[in-house]
Amino acid sequence: MAAPAPAGTAGSPSPPPQLPSPFAELVKSPSGLEKVVLRGSRNCCVEVYLYGGQVTSWKNDNGEELLFLSTKAIFKPPKAIRGGIPICFPQFGTHGNLEQHGFARNRFWTIDNDPPPLPANPAIKAYVDLILRPSEEDLKIWPHSFEFRLRVALGPSGDLSLTSRIRNTNTDGRPFSYTFAYHTYFSVSDISEVRVEGLETMDYLDNLKAKERFTEQGDAIVFESEVDKVYLAAPSKIAIIDHEKKKTFVVTKEGLPDAVVWNPWDKKAKAMQDFGDGEYKNMLCVEPAAVEKPITLKPGEEWKGRLALSAVPSSYCSGQLDPLKVLQG
Repeated sequence: MAAPAPAGTAGSPSPPPQLPSPFAELVKSPSGLEKVVLRGSRNCCVEVYLYGGQVTSWKNDNGEELLFLSTKAIFKPPKAIRGGIPICFPQFGTHGNLEQHGFARNRFWTIDNDPPPLPANPAIKAYVDLILRPSEEDLKIWPHSFEFRLRVALGPSGDLSLTSRIRNTNTDGRPFSYTFAYHTYFSVSDISEVRVEGLETMDYLDNLKAKERFTEQGDAIVFESEVDKVYLAAPSKIAIIDHEKKKTFVVTKEGLPDAVVWNPWDKKAKAMQDFGDGEYKNMLCVEPAAVEKPITLKPGEEWKGRLALSAVPSSYCSGQLDPLKVLQG
């Protein structure tokens, strides 16, 4: 049996074997890049590109798109895909010497049909396991051997989860450190009608003010201008309330202490070639992350970080989100 093509190379990998889940299908996108489509009940589905190991679409029962993907997104390597859930590894932003957000989001991942087991959940039938290992070129820019395993799963109620497992496979005894984020782009009706709850009173680093540290004031985060903040020691659940759509996204995170909140607003939007001038109005990034304190792994050690997303009708109590139902539910 031929050895599988190495993941992490700039060229397209050879065709992967049959997917283990009958609710997952490998298809070729109009751009020529391969993607896995996970199908749930009714019109629920998720699309995951092998390029970047990147989720680009998450639709609910009604077929409504819940993630933002720019109409100007470029599906041509080595450009990263603008929208969905890019994976920032081994570096978030400019917190290091690598290219912005690291290289995992613009490498080809391969399908992993025999991953080490995760805790069994018989209710989840639509899933795919991907793996990324460094190429020779990657080792020149970040000289560490690793295995990055990613499971993307669509739950029976339409919730989406991403579970990352990163293992240090260095054979020279060296540990390595990295920063990380699930750079999640949510689709919203109008950014001025959106608020984020769960980050009140949190300390944050303001990337617009040279990463200076501040404490969040007010009851909830609302948006009137560009925002680029890293909230530190953020709670495990964060709610994004879209008043116009009467919808609440609930972000649940494990193994990721921080949360990044980003919207480029009008001037930065116009400066990005793969982003429409007015598209900042219809997106918001809330990103479970490990930024302030890098994660360090010794050889043989493994880290696990999980993101779970659900979209529920907004519950109001005197015009406010009912925290008992969403943030503590």
